Amino acid sequence: MAENLVVVESPAKAKTINKFLGRSFVVKASMGHVKDLPKSKLGVDVDNGFEPHYVTIRARAKVLKELKAEAKKAKHVFLATDPDREGEAIGWHLAAELKTKSNDVTRVRFHEITKAAVQAAMADPRPLDDDLVDAQQARRVLDRLVGYGLSPLLWKSIRRGLSAGRVQSVAVRLVCEREDEVEAFKPEEYWDLSVDLKAGAGRFSAQLASLGGEKAERLGAAQAAALGLEVAGLSYSVGSLAKREQRRFAAAPYTTSTLQQDAARKLHFTAKRTMMVAQQLYEGIELGDDGAVGLITYMRTDSVRIADEARLEAKALIAERFGPAYVPEKPPFYRTKRPGQDAHEAVRPTSALREPEAVGRYLSPDQRKLYTLIWLRFIASQMAPAVFDATTVEVLAPRPQPASGAPGGDAIFKAHGAVTKFPGFLAAWDHGRRKDEAEEAEEPEEGAPAKDERGERELPHLVEGETLKYLSGQPQQHYTQPPARYSDASLVKTLEDLGIGRPSTYASTISNILDRTYVERIEGGRL
Repeated sequence: MAENLVVVESPAKAKTINKFLGRSFVVKASMGHVKDLPKSKLGVDVDNGFEPHYVTIRARAKVLKELKAEAKKAKHVFLATDPDREGEAIGWHLAAELKTKSNDVTRVRFHEITKAAVQAAMADPRPLDDDLVDAQQARRVLDRLVGYGLSPLLWKSIRRGLSAGRVQSVAVRLVCEREDEVEAFKPEEYWDLSVDLKAGAGRFSAQLASLGGEKAERLGAAQAAALGLEVAGLSYSVGSLAKREQRRFAAAPYTTSTLQQDAARKLHFTAKRTMMVAQQLYEGIELGDDGAVGLITYMRTDSVRIADEARLEAKALIAERFGPAYVPEKPPFYRTKRPGQDAHEAVRPTSALREPEAVGRYLSPDQRKLYTLIWLRFIASQMAPAVFDATTVEVLAPRPQPASGAPGGDAIFKAHGAVTKFPGFLAAWDHGRRKDEAEEAEEPEEGAPAKDERGERELPHLVEGETLKYLSGQPQQHYTQPPARYSDASLVKTLEDLGIGRPSTYASTISNILDRTYVERIEGGRL
């Protein structure tokens, strides 16, 4: 008979953790919450301090019965539910149900499912965090009060079976307001003008910036047509050159929110798909002889903090793989945008040494893509900044006699370019991401200037006063664009910026408003 019972939330996690502990441990899954407010009534005593009334979830009755049976046989019960508010609340309900006269019930928390992390947590049990439990209960009660107050209104005005929530209601409002803006938008026509110029053996493109000292960013059709006829007859020379060194720093390691946003932009994953795959990577993947291993730290976090041991491991890998110059003089320090729980680390690989290429054969396509993204972001965040030589050139074009309909005064064209001086973190981030996404290199036009690491045009060698040769030029028509409809990424960002809800619930929020047809997804993934 096992002396110790460990309760986790999911069967996949139980399977992984079982391999890290000895025969004296039994690991069982609660399958999430075992108790909740009743579905058929409010379940909150508003006249008695908003006291919640919890009942056993019908689908968890059998699971709870089995856990009670195991708890009676065990001397020690360890509650190893997820290290967040929800996990603490699940543990609180389990403690009340599993505590007996002959056992003790304690809480263990770990932020990654590796052998070292799990064994360290088991050696340091602690009481439940009452503050986290109270915070979860307050949110759950508030959800119930809002939902029960608004849902009958939805049944009456739309259809039965719908429900309101304090976060999904705001999310729907945001989408509706953006749709109103899109429908009310009236596009306006404007034109701009650029010329292709030759300097020595190289060439570059410059855009009209001003005429007679006045900005010429948006031209009318008549002005653009007149200038389009005139530019071929003008003489061009380099007026001024401004060069400066620019440093570009890597983004912080992922939080729940930034992971959802980046996965939507780069992998075209919905928020729900991102969190489902991240959960799989966290709970454990079978890696051949190594068995089941959790590949990433806990994916529900608002912190960009990194453990010292993870930082040191990344530093050693960067020095070996890229060279000492890619290791920053001081460890990078990142700040969160707004105050949060900071309960655990950023989302990172449990070991930087498990490179995507090494573990990729054990992963599904979705798992490989997301793990690669997380691994690259973490490694890049620990590398030195990229350094560029940025150049802005002003091209002078005197106009002795403006064409009819064109504004008077000399024309000034501008061009911008950047040359990579030191790739820094881009050596990992850009190269690794392009390789994983199988991006095809763009075939450059014959004689066209090369692009630097960021995709910006590299300018040829230029000297102030140098005469330039006109190659071609014509005006281009444009229309102002309406505000973009929300995508999963932009809606998540807006909710977070407004301080609405928690990043860990954004995936289910978006899924709910889609499933209940409050909003719909159209071409391009827009809402």
